[in-house]
Amino acid sequence: MFGLSPQELLVIAVIVVLLFGAKKVPEFFSSLGKGIKEFKKAMHEEEPEEKKETQESKTD
Repeated sequence: MFGLSPQELLVIAVIVVLLFGAKKVPEFFSSLGKGIKEFKKAMHEEEPEEKKETQESKTD
């Protein structure tokens, strides 16, 4: 995983908790997950429109 060992990941996690506090870290990852979910949803909603446009231009 990105060339990081488990010890390095643990050190990074401890630094993040010290910087942001134990309460803010879960909130941050929760909002990050929601953002990624919304982004994927928006990408899937746009795909059919692009396919329709491509099919219409082929028939013209």
